[in-house]
Amino acid sequence: MQLYIRRSTYALAFISLVTLWSCKRTPVSPQTSCDYPAITTSSLHLIMGNPSGAKKDESQGDNYLMEKTQYALSYNRSQLISNWAAWHLGSEDIGSADRQDDFKPDASLPSGWDAAKPNDYSGSGFDRGHLCPSADRTATQADNSATFLMTNMVPQSPDLNRNTWESLESYCRDLVQQGNELYIYAGTFGSGGTGSNGTATKVKDKITVPEACWKVLIVLPKGDDDVKRVTKTTQTIAIWVPNNQDLDNSWKAYAVSVDEVEQKTGYDFFNHLPVCIQEVIEKPVFQ
Repeated sequence: MQLYIRRSTYALAFISLVTLWSCKRTPVSPQTSCDYPAITTSSLHLIMGNPSGAKKDESQGDNYLMEKTQYALSYNRSQLISNWAAWHLGSEDIGSADRQDDFKPDASLPSGWDAAKPNDYSGSGFDRGHLCPSADRTATQADNSATFLMTNMVPQSPDLNRNTWESLESYCRDLVQQGNELYIYAGTFGSGGTGSNGTATKVKDKITVPEACWKVLIVLPKGDDDVKRVTKTTQTIAIWVPNNQDLDNSWKAYAVSVDEVEQKTGYDFFNHLPVCIQEVIEKPVFQ
């Protein structure tokens, strides 16, 4: 009997210790995957996120943040082009301003940094391809002129710039005319493309010719508080296009998932959204 009582006492003590240990070890997470991250940017164009963590820090020259009224950029000092541009596109951005065609160096680059010049592309076989399109900024002449800064240009094959790339630009504006607003990212990857004069890795021995160009965007009905209006059914579109000639004219031939662009570039798109929403909307490929 004494042995039974002693064993029972030991068993109860063991259960109590296990219960106390379990209570102490239970993790208490202050944030779940469906929580909204803190948003610190003041730029409308980066409300959905800063995919490479670009900063306005001259020591970070290959991922240098440039925030303009019309768009934001991650500039790459070593390549003399931008890694990406980001911009919001709504009906208020589209007006009747003429195309300015006033290509010019970007005077807002830090002092002492080399800058691409409009005539650097002459005879290269590559177009001065817009990241943020001229036709997305026609509300005023000043807005349109800002798209012709050389930091907004990348060497694109004529076929890419004038056909495939432009076809998605036009589709985006059609979506806006249908009552939507868009958050768009466009950028470059790698080195070595094929223009009308053949393959090259540099223009004028200093401006990197990308291997591919990509675009990622999110589509919302026009409204307010945009980040909070994104749901698991919100549409995203992504493309990955070789910087070559003889491309399909339709952007749909190059549709991929946002996840695929992230895997190739190492960027994190829409990182101001909860992870549980990102995981869903970044998987589909446009059909």
